[in-house]
Amino acid sequence: MLSTASGRLLWREVTLFDGQQQLPEPMAVLVEQGRVAALWAEKDFDPVLAVGTEEAGRGGVMTPGLVDCHTHLVYAGDRAVEFEQRLQGVSYEQIARAGGGILSTVRATRAATEDELIAASLPRLDALLADGVTTVEIKSGYGLTLEDELKMLRVARRLGTLRPVRVVTTLLGAHALPPEYVGNSDGYIDLVCQQMIPAAAQQGLADAVDVFCEGIAFSPAQCERVFQAAIAHGLAIKAHAEQLSNLGGSALAARYGALSVDHIEYLDEAGVRAMAESGTAAVLLPGAFHVLRETQQPPIALLRQYGIPMALASDANPGTSPICLPTLMANLACTFFRLTPTEALAGMTAHAAYALGHKELGRIAVGAPADLCLWDVRHPAELAYAIQAGRLRQRVFAGVVTYVR
Repeated sequence: MLSTASGRLLWREVTLFDGQQQLPEPMAVLVEQGRVAALWAEKDFDPVLAVGTEEAGRGGVMTPGLVDCHTHLVYAGDRAVEFEQRLQGVSYEQIARAGGGILSTVRATRAATEDELIAASLPRLDALLADGVTTVEIKSGYGLTLEDELKMLRVARRLGTLRPVRVVTTLLGAHALPPEYVGNSDGYIDLVCQQMIPAAAQQGLADAVDVFCEGIAFSPAQCERVFQAAIAHGLAIKAHAEQLSNLGGSALAARYGALSVDHIEYLDEAGVRAMAESGTAAVLLPGAFHVLRETQQPPIALLRQYGIPMALASDANPGTSPICLPTLMANLACTFFRLTPTEALAGMTAHAAYALGHKELGRIAVGAPADLCLWDVRHPAELAYAIQAGRLRQRVFAGVVTYVR
């Protein structure tokens, strides 16, 4: 790891994407004590300013560290067989109703120990880090019992101590109805609201609470109960909504001040308007759109019209987005959803941080945390244009260079 006793590092002649836009001229960037201390146009840089610093690099494109704001990284087993079934024409909903899908991962995850889940999850986390991620959100949702949901959250927290990365955790107890509650979904929501949420909050294991508002999961009324319980215990809320149909889950989540609503392929203008009023972000998940071969696209034009921050995330999970290459999401978002490369990169930095309620992250500005990536490309748009691993030259986390190629 590259650092000095004073924690002062300097980059020169970098093309800078600050989280919202590319700056018009080459820049010099000074980092001190884990934060961005100064930014200069290269033409205005005085070498005297470099006294007492260690030059860390020259040239390339510098971006904020990537923020992967929606993942299901902790799980056991795989769903390759279901991948084959979908290729043969079986729908995601049919697989789920037959006891596959999420529930097949639930069975494997319940059977795994915490150490086994750590061993299974670390390679996936390492793949994200190698592609520039410095902050990652990790959801539970494959335990669906009090004990197993807390187990997943403990594993997620542990991952953040084993690698130089910031981990944000989300309780997704309302992900699917477990087999022991078939015919009693309200009873399961009681468990989520009365036991899971209080325990996760009391033990400091969750930063937010998520729900899957969908016909194959939970109704808007049930999700509203979860939102109320989360808020009562001081936890932020998020929602998987409008992925397969329009139940109004996004508007409901927005009325409760949700940080984000995610997937949103079937989102309508009323939902977008509600998000605009509450400042709720939209999280686009083109990996799941790709793997499921969906055709219903999110309402990008409406999101632009109402000024909704559009975040991008990998949705890394075993069934519908087994992808741990975040920059691929930039390409897919541009290809499928017609985002511009600038929108896609903002979606993986500043807007993704916004979707987690961490507005201080995902940007390069004086005083911001020094989570940075230096890429061997000539223009930020190349990160969306090409699908190519290995372009990361340096990864900086909290002012320390944790990766050098």
